[in-house]
Amino acid sequence: MEPGDGRYNPVPMPPGIPLGFRGFFASMRSLPHVFRDPSLLELALTHASIGSGEDNERLEFLGDAVLALIVTEELYRVVPVLDEGAMTELKAWVVSRKVLASVARSLELPEHARVGQGLKDRTPTSSMLANLYEAVLGAVFLDGGLEAAQRFVRSTLQSPLERVRMQRGAPNEKQTLQRLAQLATGVPPNYRVLKERGHAHAKAFLVAAEIGERRFPSAWGRTRKEAERWAAHEALLVLDAEQGSAQ
Repeated sequence: MEPGDGRYNPVPMPPGIPLGFRGFFASMRSLPHVFRDPSLLELALTHASIGSGEDNERLEFLGDAVLALIVTEELYRVVPVLDEGAMTELKAWVVSRKVLASVARSLELPEHARVGQGLKDRTPTSSMLANLYEAVLGAVFLDGGLEAAQRFVRSTLQSPLERVRMQRGAPNEKQTLQRLAQLATGVPPNYRVLKERGHAHAKAFLVAAEIGERRFPSAWGRTRKEAERWAAHEALLVLDAEQGSAQ
């Protein structure tokens, strides 16, 4: 790479990614990044179900870490009034399966993904779509370095990040769960405290959301209110996954 082209890549290419892996994706117009090595993009779009021994799982692992770093830095920089708890809650929403799956669809990743025969006629789940996004981000990071990855995230996650910048925050997940519960059962969800620990000045609460007879995964919080928010988040993750697998 020539000096000063703005895409310095400090990351050495890992073994096991042959140049010219297939060469089908020189570029995708829907992506805000042009790959110097298109084989990275194709590897990012290759699902493990293809059974070729070369798939996107390592790139997904890398992209997950890169995404967490970039989104955390964005929250720290653009909304300085947030405390750690609020930043954690907003980050969990920005990088959630639901948000990333929506972005993956807008980038047309499902249309370009290489999947095994058993998945070709199925609608991709939210989890699979989110994993595709993370794998592509990992490929962008290897291809162009951290600055390229930051540009990719800021472009593709512009809407949720802008929502945070405007300090409107993440959607109120307790209200969302209440609406779903009332549609399903006619009554709001119940939040059950399963455990308390710590002293009066430093307590923690373990809370689970319940809809009718069904109890969802529990979550800890430093206050009961915070634990209820996280419990609602856990319940929505389960319901979103069920909805995605049913499609």
